[in-house]
Amino acid sequence: MEEIKSRFERICVFCGSSSGKKASYQEAAVQLGKELVERRIDLVYGGGSVGLMGLVSQAVHDGGRHVLGVIPKTLMPREITGETVGEVRAVSDMHQRKAEMARQADAFIALPDYYNLDTMELNVICLKLDVPYLQVGLLNVDGYYNSLLSFIDKAVDEGFISPISRRIIVSAPTAKQLVRQLEEYVPEYDEITSKLVWDEVDRLSYVPESGVAT
Repeated sequence: MEEIKSRFERICVFCGSSSGKKASYQEAAVQLGKELVERRIDLVYGGGSVGLMGLVSQAVHDGGRHVLGVIPKTLMPREITGETVGEVRAVSDMHQRKAEMARQADAFIALPDYYNLDTMELNVICLKLDVPYLQVGLLNVDGYYNSLLSFIDKAVDEGFISPISRRIIVSAPTAKQLVRQLEEYVPEYDEITSKLVWDEVDRLSYVPESGVAT
């Protein structure tokens, strides 16, 4: 298989510890992993070895690319079974997990999952601060994300999201199409807005002395 050099070094994939009822979800996870390998892109993900997380990470690892899993210590017994692949980085909680995954990635892809709250929170940060360089791709297998996309488009129609910000989020039914769309996206940003976004990510990961995340 001929390798294609990507402008991305690492892509963060949000996905779940379940495989879903449809075989098409599992096939999409494997195909996404293979697409990252073909384009010489390393993987950042949630660190689990089961469900869609296990499938995409194994595919990337088998293809010889680096895999970084970021997982809270409390979830390790439930989401890691058997031998892990790549590098596993344990963190204290979900807030630190999301912040670390975001820091490590050049772009973000969401596979089908139950709510994908991590992806939604990242979308909110991008849309609220109007910083379109934090690109988010939805792998819309069998129309899984149609309702979410309709909701976002409704927010544009009602004036809560600008059309420019809407272009932060792209979707496609296959991994190959989605990664190509992410590659073709032309970001527009500056150092000031970049700092604003990472200040917001840091705020989300901050845990005060009380132990309660803000």
